Amino acid sequence: MSGYRLPSGGLVDRSRPLSFSFDGVELKGFAGDTLASALIAGGRMVVGRSFKYHRPRGIVAAGPAEPNALVTIGTGARQAPNTRATVAELHEGLEARSQNRWPSLDHDLGAINGLVAPLLTAGFYYKTFMWPSAFWEKVYEPLIRRAAGLGRTPLLPDSDAYEKSWAHCDLIVVGGGPAGLMAALTAGRAGLDVILAEQDFRLGGGLLSEEGTIGGETASVFCARVVAELAALPNVTLMPRTTVFGWYDDNVFGALERVQAHLAAPLPEKPVERVWRIVARRALLATGAEERPLVFGGNDRPGVMLAGAMATYARRFGVAAGRTVAIYTTGSAGYRAAQSLAGAGITVAAIIDPRSEAADRAPEGTRVLRGASIVATRGRKALAAITVERSGYEEEIACDGLGMAGGFSPVVHLACQRGRAPVWSDADQAFMAPPGTLPVAGAANGRATLSACLREGADCGAALAGELGRTATAAALPIVAGEETTTFHPLWHVPGARQKAFVDFQNDVHVRDLALAVREGFGHAELAKRYTTIGMATDQGKLSGINATMILAGMRGLRPAEVGTTTFRPFYTPVSFGALAGPSRGMEAQPVRRSPLHGWAKKNGARFVEAGLWMRSSYFPRPGEKTWRQSVDREVTAVRAGAGLCDVSTLGKIEVVGPDAAQFLDRLYCNPVLKLPVGKARYGLMLREDGMVYDDGTVSRLGPDHFLVTTTTALAGGVLSHLDYCAQVLWPSLAVKFVSVTDEWAQMSLAGPAAATILESLVEDDLSDAAFPHLAARAVTLAGGLKARLYRISFSGERAYELAVPANWGEAVADRIMEIGAAHGIVAYGVEALNVLRIEKGFCTHAEFDGRVTPDDAGLGRMLSAAKPDFIGKRLSSRYGLTAADRMQLVGLTPVDRSQEIRAGAHLLRENARPSTLNDQGYVSSACHSPTLGHTIALAFLKSGRERYGEHVIVWDRLAGRETAAEVCNPVFVDPENLKMKA
Repeated sequence: MSGYRLPSGGLVDRSRPLSFSFDGVELKGFAGDTLASALIAGGRMVVGRSFKYHRPRGIVAAGPAEPNALVTIGTGARQAPNTRATVAELHEGLEARSQNRWPSLDHDLGAINGLVAPLLTAGFYYKTFMWPSAFWEKVYEPLIRRAAGLGRTPLLPDSDAYEKSWAHCDLIVVGGGPAGLMAALTAGRAGLDVILAEQDFRLGGGLLSEEGTIGGETASVFCARVVAELAALPNVTLMPRTTVFGWYDDNVFGALERVQAHLAAPLPEKPVERVWRIVARRALLATGAEERPLVFGGNDRPGVMLAGAMATYARRFGVAAGRTVAIYTTGSAGYRAAQSLAGAGITVAAIIDPRSEAADRAPEGTRVLRGASIVATRGRKALAAITVERSGYEEEIACDGLGMAGGFSPVVHLACQRGRAPVWSDADQAFMAPPGTLPVAGAANGRATLSACLREGADCGAALAGELGRTATAAALPIVAGEETTTFHPLWHVPGARQKAFVDFQNDVHVRDLALAVREGFGHAELAKRYTTIGMATDQGKLSGINATMILAGMRGLRPAEVGTTTFRPFYTPVSFGALAGPSRGMEAQPVRRSPLHGWAKKNGARFVEAGLWMRSSYFPRPGEKTWRQSVDREVTAVRAGAGLCDVSTLGKIEVVGPDAAQFLDRLYCNPVLKLPVGKARYGLMLREDGMVYDDGTVSRLGPDHFLVTTTTALAGGVLSHLDYCAQVLWPSLAVKFVSVTDEWAQMSLAGPAAATILESLVEDDLSDAAFPHLAARAVTLAGGLKARLYRISFSGERAYELAVPANWGEAVADRIMEIGAAHGIVAYGVEALNVLRIEKGFCTHAEFDGRVTPDDAGLGRMLSAAKPDFIGKRLSSRYGLTAADRMQLVGLTPVDRSQEIRAGAHLLRENARPSTLNDQGYVSSACHSPTLGHTIALAFLKSGRERYGEHVIVWDRLAGRETAAEVCNPVFVDPENLKMKA
């Protein structure tokens, strides 16, 4: 056993013992512990296994930069994998399990990877899994997928609740350490609305483990007094357990608050986690700095950790990370850590300092080895000894803990998330925040003493208050006793190591991997990351990134700025999917939209289906109908014979107005719009720039400068965005405005031979063919004076009208139509019947317009207006590849044996061709049973299809294991002369 609980000291509440388990073993801790501190107190130094070699791994840090101590917390539906033990707050009954090992943490068979380490060098996966190619799908990919990842995602539905919230403030202070506390206090006293966000569950940062006194009182007492004053200010909001993970446009910050993640039994009325979007007028980054590990042989042994982390465990948690420890330091921070450890009663066996001279003071009686380096470590699953080399002489020193102090890297990730790279500072030997981004204070700005951090925080708070029109004076700060300036000599790696010198503990990347990356041309930080996996996974280079950059720079003979860092982007630390989703899950995953006719459809017995965000009526079963097909067949037959009413309110509806509205739409659609008469509608086809069909719909001219555009349900939002882009970017000089009115109108399609007769009893206007011909579109008045819009448009092949009324009147009007139509056998029909009707008529939807189809492919080539000077997609529509005769063209299919079925998604082959994608002739885009014809019909795309009417092809449905002979025919199965539609 290495770690243990100190007999006294720390900020934990020893009067509140807590029981928890790790890998099924019961352990004890106290309120105020993290899982990591409690594990160390219980002597559990091995907490996980590394990703590639499955080497035993111990705790390295004391905060969010921890690369090794990733555990799964909780059971059942409340499991949280990849949780850092260093930030997980201990609670009664907590259950934690180690990850990435089998069958157990102590006996992991994956460690055999270490025996074949020479074969698992950087980039081995790029070179190994290339041959034989047949192995990829059956051997390589399954093995890679099985090995990928660290923790395992629970398969049960998450039982926790999550929230999303907005907050607004004058100033957000990110970081609750010395600088952040003083900035918030100064700004809060000046009257600013301040939010102070701190990832730890206790405010104070470095003050919680500081050994010196501030104004004659301990740092922790000083911290508690400042926090109490901040909590008493009504204009200050303290947010512990809150990580600010992203900085976005308009000074919006994303933050994750762990509201109840630290509780064994969360209250059901509160969320477990909450994502905040905080809008701030000003912001201050006071995120401190991370201590750097040192890169030397055997530096990954459990028991080797950051010297500052050792001091934090001793001073804050009352835990010793070893009974006899050594410190390997390149500067004063290691000596201060040694003083803290010795003051807590921990034996410091030696301080190893590669500098030949230094003025730093070691604890009395502690051996200091100057000009020395550690070249190896010993110990099976925990550190037992270190090998120190000095002037060619090697010495082994027994110890069960080793603290590394390699300098500090300011945590400036937030300031670099919007495209600005960090800036290298020779003076600080660190990458600093780029100028012109976020103001930075304290250790994050390179301040090396506690007093400097306190002063800069107060000064920044006063300056930001002044920018917002408030008068603020930085408070007089108490004297910090006995502090020393932090200095260090950069040492990026110790050469000549006989053991692997790891740069990235989590991903098993060592110095030789980086050397290989440089030799093979991947020496830039971004390329090295992807070639070696350094800084990937949950770590994201917090401890490894700067060391990697400096090692690469040394190998290439470049300055650090020339090598660069990896890109800093959200999220700074992992954020759970549950928190990102918030309350949006299950049926609440997205807003559910119900049309104005939803109530009408429901009382007529509709079965609803999700169509995008909409709930649409699928079909309307009647008593005695046992299958959906029976209902759909009845609805289709009724529409063809009499009349049917269908809800089409979900179609996108966009009003376009302005002097240039006609010209604007003429450029958007491939067919003419400019000379469309007032009171008329036209089918419109909208192309992408590459000549492929983007969307189809109708364009109705309601006035000289007033149009209504309809779109498909799925692309209503996309088309509106497209119009916005065209108006603002492509043709900003055109005087045109547009707005979505989809929700303003209840729109219903009345189709069938009796449609006109039914409407004549409802509409006061003349609906004769002479007064209201096919494709007429104009305002009408309903009986009783209700103003409406009527369009003579058909998507069924029958005589049909689309009636639009104000949304609040939709249900009443639909009820009235059903009453009038009862004498004519009217039925309510849904989207399933609508789909059958349109396939019978050969009309296309996005089942056909799938992004690969040109107008000519769909048989609509005549709509490409040669007379128009230009429209979106015109130039690329004439490319040879889009006009070749052997392109797949829309055709109809009927099974040779009428009793057989054709399904959408099947592929087409020539007769007697071997089923294979190499012999692929096309595919089925839509298929249905036609009650009108009495057998299955389908729309398909076939190479040179229009030349092959009458030919027999094989419909190859590999999923169903079926091959069906089919005849190629005209895609218009019902009324090809359009006599019924124009009757």
